[in-house]
Amino acid sequence: MGLLVLKFGGTSVATVPAIENVADKVTAEIKNGHKIAVVVSAMSGVTNQLVAYCTEISQIFDAREYDAVVASGEQVTSGLLALALQKRGVAARSWLGWQVPIVSDNVHGKARIQEIRADALRESVMKGDVAVIAGFQGVTEGGRITTLGRGGSDTSAVAVAAALKADRCDIYTDVDGVYTADPRIVNRARKINKISYEEMLELASVGAKVLQTRSVELAMKERVTVQVLSSFESATGSDLPGTLVVDEDKIVEQEVVSGVAHSRDEAKVTLRHLPDVPGVAARVFSPLADAAVNVDMIVQNLSPDLKNTDLTFTVPRADLPKTLEVLKGVSKELTGMRVESSADVAKISIVGIGMRSHVGVAQKMFTVLAEKGINIQVITTSEIKVSVLISEEYTELAVRSLHTAYGLDHGS
Repeated sequence: MGLLVLKFGGTSVATVPAIENVADKVTAEIKNGHKIAVVVSAMSGVTNQLVAYCTEISQIFDAREYDAVVASGEQVTSGLLALALQKRGVAARSWLGWQVPIVSDNVHGKARIQEIRADALRESVMKGDVAVIAGFQGVTEGGRITTLGRGGSDTSAVAVAAALKADRCDIYTDVDGVYTADPRIVNRARKINKISYEEMLELASVGAKVLQTRSVELAMKERVTVQVLSSFESATGSDLPGTLVVDEDKIVEQEVVSGVAHSRDEAKVTLRHLPDVPGVAARVFSPLADAAVNVDMIVQNLSPDLKNTDLTFTVPRADLPKTLEVLKGVSKELTGMRVESSADVAKISIVGIGMRSHVGVAQKMFTVLAEKGINIQVITTSEIKVSVLISEEYTELAVRSLHTAYGLDHGS
């Protein structure tokens, strides 16, 4: 028995029958003696539709009103699940972000949680009520609704688990755990029983869509044990184990490469003929940061005359129009700069704690891609990750080839 935070994503609450299934799962956990708080996403497809409404009115909009619109999906789901639980005789109530409150900063659309004032929420849960919390939502000190970015309900759940000092945070989704690669692409991908915070953080940051990156950052910081499992198994509680995200020292056997991830949500930007003088990179990236554009892979080349340089970087594909608009202003300051862009790229990454103690891991990746005739456009590395940018048309071939090369195929 303990205090659990259960999070259900959009596919898990996509329809009223699906919400009834979630209610059965929550009821089963209560019968197991647990105190429960639930965090829910909007019903599958709803957030996309709400975003489409905003962009239909204007491509450039007031982010505060955008948040007021897109946050409404979670409000509907939390109310419906509370009703479904009440129908089963379970004491339950819905909580919106501002009612908890989940206090965030003022960066609308990508807000960060600053504090959860959880006294009232904790009191309600400890007396036996099920708290059904609208994920993805926050509120500024000034009382404006904010949203936490796509996948933000994961962050909501981990933050609530940390605030309530929960024994575990279970993230229910449409897959039964974290796999060595996307099983829709690699049919021999296998489920990972335990994965470290660091590996999960890297996988999430390079394209694995099981958990939002910031939720893993928060779980690692607060040492919240997270379990990823399927909401489509039988409604008898947590009967099938998922993947546990834990401290590295709780993993007995560490793979050299734990997983292969990919992201098609990338766009490449190249700036030609930049003056090779101090401060130029800051003049490029500072306005992008001010516009809340997340820059990822960065490569700089020196021209033969040693006077100019080319700078290549990647941004989320959805942010490419905003990026190009910001760079128009930069080009007025940097005379002669030419901007090139492409959205026809994909990022392929290998991740594993074992890279720290093994040599030749990156070399194998480059060799495998070369043998398949796949050209590498950009390379970045960290202590436990290697990422490359390639033409999008080779995404599936690259992922399958690397998965086999590193011995990750099921039964290998």
